[in-house]
Amino acid sequence: MMRLALDEARQAADRGEVPIGAIIVIGDEVVGAGFNQPISGADPTAHAEIVAIRAAARAVGNYRLTGATLYVTVEPCLMCVGAMIHARIGTLVYGADEPKSGAIVSVMHAHEAPGLNHRFDVVSGVLARECGALIQDFFQARR
Repeated sequence: MMRLALDEARQAADRGEVPIGAIIVIGDEVVGAGFNQPISGADPTAHAEIVAIRAAARAVGNYRLTGATLYVTVEPCLMCVGAMIHARIGTLVYGADEPKSGAIVSVMHAHEAPGLNHRFDVVSGVLARECGALIQDFFQARR
């Protein structure tokens, strides 16, 4: 599934967006997919995770994605962690750490904040080198 998320990330890169991709799976079925598009969409909330959550919610006809697994190429930011909590994502699987704004382990542990009404499991480091290289190559090319 992370390879599918990487395919989404490459679509973002092809459009000049930061190459992050996300896939949402319930059971064995992909119910949502997305890639970063805040620039092209003039929408600061159009991160890959948010786009995928919106697509999955439409596909299943419910804003609650209980039991879903979200695969994303880079550690989510605070906004995306909040969306995962509200959507009731069951498991987060991500590739590369994001040392500047990652809200799972790098900058904060937002999903563990006291008072939250939902928790999700986290699996990190899946295809981390490949996911990290995609981001690094993108920014090196822009410099």
